[in-house]
Amino acid sequence: MDNVGSRPISVNIIIILMTFQSLSGLFGGVMLILNPSGNSLNMPLSLLNNSPFIDYLIPGLILFLILGIIPFVVLNGLWKKKSWSWYGSLLVSVALIIWIAAEVLMIGYQAEPPLQLIYGIAGMLLLIFTLMPSVKKFLIVNN
Repeated sequence: MDNVGSRPISVNIIIILMTFQSLSGLFGGVMLILNPSGNSLNMPLSLLNNSPFIDYLIPGLILFLILGIIPFVVLNGLWKKKSWSWYGSLLVSVALIIWIAAEVLMIGYQAEPPLQLIYGIAGMLLLIFTLMPSVKKFLIVNN
């Protein structure tokens, strides 16, 4: 297994972003699953008025599985330099961008706290770094 020093910095940045996404997706998802009212995260149910959801249970499940568990699996693959982790990173970045876009379309842009902005930027950075030739070469071509 390669050590951290032998990975391109772009891969290390993806690992940091994937760790952030996995931990926050797991935490947010669990909080919404355990308390679908959103109270534990200071998210009023009124935010869901223009969405297909009556509470935060389904969004919490999606957040936990798609933006928590999957990034954790991809993170493991990135750490072990598995070639499939490149595709996983691409999947997570696109899923995160779609999640934020759908959220903004359904509930509007929420500037306070600026979570949509933070996760939108994280999704774009994940996509940009994943598409770098050095990342694809390190994870796929050299494997």
